[in-house]
Amino acid sequence: MSESRPFVSLATDFGAAYTAICAGVVYTIAPSANVLVLSDEITPFDVREGAMLLRQALPYLPVGVHVGIVDPGVGTSRRPVAIATGRGDVLVGPDNGLLVPAAEMLGGIVGAHALENPAFRLPGVSTSFHGRDVFSPAAAHVAAGVDVADLGAAVDPLPLNVPAAVAEDDKLTVPVLYTDRFGSQVLGAERGDLAAAFGSLEPGTPLDVEWSGADGSSRTARVPFQLTFGSVAVGEPLLWIDSSGWLGLGVNQGRATDVLGLAGARSLTLRAVPRS
Repeated sequence: MSESRPFVSLATDFGAAYTAICAGVVYTIAPSANVLVLSDEITPFDVREGAMLLRQALPYLPVGVHVGIVDPGVGTSRRPVAIATGRGDVLVGPDNGLLVPAAEMLGGIVGAHALENPAFRLPGVSTSFHGRDVFSPAAAHVAAGVDVADLGAAVDPLPLNVPAAVAEDDKLTVPVLYTDRFGSQVLGAERGDLAAAFGSLEPGTPLDVEWSGADGSSRTARVPFQLTFGSVAVGEPLLWIDSSGWLGLGVNQGRATDVLGLAGARSLTLRAVPRS
């Protein structure tokens, strides 16, 4: 981490104004910091989406202090934490699993501490804006040179609560991680999970996709596995491996959630199409 101009990033579900307040707190405490708002548009309360954004983005950012805030438990007994990583970054945010996937991508967790020391908070801590009062001050102090261990007691961060993909012969059950702004669903399976279920999956191979709709009814669609959106006609669905290595379900120039009726789906089951 640069000592002359430390790097701090912010990713929140706050929108622009509240996130700008957090940036202002960082600048006030660490005026030499280079502060980047990675996103203020995470879907409100969607911890999985925020975790996947951090996991995807932080390896491409400079080593620094990265604040992640999607915090539906703000003001409750959930802990605020700072996580030190093997790459040298420090991740700051709520202890609800949000930070852990990114930490694993940054060399793993080498230490974590609760944000308890009042010296590294604002003087008055609200019950509903810990981004301003707890997380941003802690991040700024670390960027300015405070040791993570000085923030509070050592803790074991909670993992992100996401079911694992389950691969069987010719069948793969996957959790829905989140829906992106294009209406595509990002699924909790990687290329190895596909191989475990289906072997070598060539582009163009059809798979039957099954899910439960918002009304509880079972729905299915036959969707080809392809390399990219342009491999199918406009308005047609596809499964592909996205830029983060996750399996995605999308529609070329359309919203898969609308076209396929995926709203409310929490998991999908993929099955090989029987050969005739």
